[in-house]
Amino acid sequence: MTTTLLRTADELHARTRAGRRAVVMTMGALHEGHATLIRTARGIAGPDGEVVVTVFVNPLQFGKGEDLDRYPRTLEADLKIAEQAGADAVFAPAVEEVYPGGEPQVRISAGPMGERLEGSSRPGHFDGVLTVVAKLLHLTRPDVALYGQKDAQQLALIRRMVRDLNFGMEIVGVPTVREEDGLALSSRNRYLSPKERHTALALSQALFAGRDRHAAQEALRARAREVPATRARAEALSAIGESRAAADAHAVAKAVPGAAAAVRAAARLVLDEAARLDPPLELDYLALVDPSDFTEIDDDFTGEAVLAVAARVGTTRLIDNVTLIFGAAS
Repeated sequence: MTTTLLRTADELHARTRAGRRAVVMTMGALHEGHATLIRTARGIAGPDGEVVVTVFVNPLQFGKGEDLDRYPRTLEADLKIAEQAGADAVFAPAVEEVYPGGEPQVRISAGPMGERLEGSSRPGHFDGVLTVVAKLLHLTRPDVALYGQKDAQQLALIRRMVRDLNFGMEIVGVPTVREEDGLALSSRNRYLSPKERHTALALSQALFAGRDRHAAQEALRARAREVPATRARAEALSAIGESRAAADAHAVAKAVPGAAAAVRAAARLVLDEAARLDPPLELDYLALVDPSDFTEIDDDFTGEAVLAVAARVGTTRLIDNVTLIFGAAS
């Protein structure tokens, strides 16, 4: 398969469409995470469908002092990766093609969710993201568009925009791809020196510590459901050498479900240690949120939650997250 490079919307619209069109939006500097998105898109589109990868560094989503000018632009390498992963076309428009009248006066507002976490750290960022995503969805006209779960807040906002504004296409989230040591793949990883990269591992390590704490608590809660915390039952368990299990079950049965605070504490312990490294990790936020609106969850929360972290190592800002299910069984 030879991947076609397209520069204008007219070139894209002139292509003959047979099956479903699946679109993967990127800012270039493609890596294995993007390749996974493209391969997933290929599977969804099928042999008769079409996979289009967009490569566009959107100036609207970069704030003052951010890395727009130094953001890597590697189109030739991107074309090779896209082709190997199964893309039919790469749509790499110029800024003038996407914003023919200059910066748009009418933009998409991300609303309250867009002002939290990443939006609080980067004011206006998600307005810029949603504006360009809306334009690229109109320009590429897909049946399905795929985005990485690593940008969980962005994915949630895109889903909300598509639903609220009746865009009429399917949005698919694809799990985060990690390097062998756990670091989430990112185009910005290339900025890290060896020592900075070592410090940056604390992001994923903190999330995994929170995930492990959550798993342990959920296991104890399940044990509590299996072992009724009555005096008679505890005495019976004690008689057969399970007094500790009975005590644990009784304690967990009386505890507040979820124990979100303990998950946050386990993750923060790792981040606090990384703040003392050389170079140090400078934490932006650690949050355990409801993915429907990205507000912090309480200790009685049940359902899907996102444990998210953002931090700076040297001059590089990185984000990561994992999904946790609270109170999966009842």
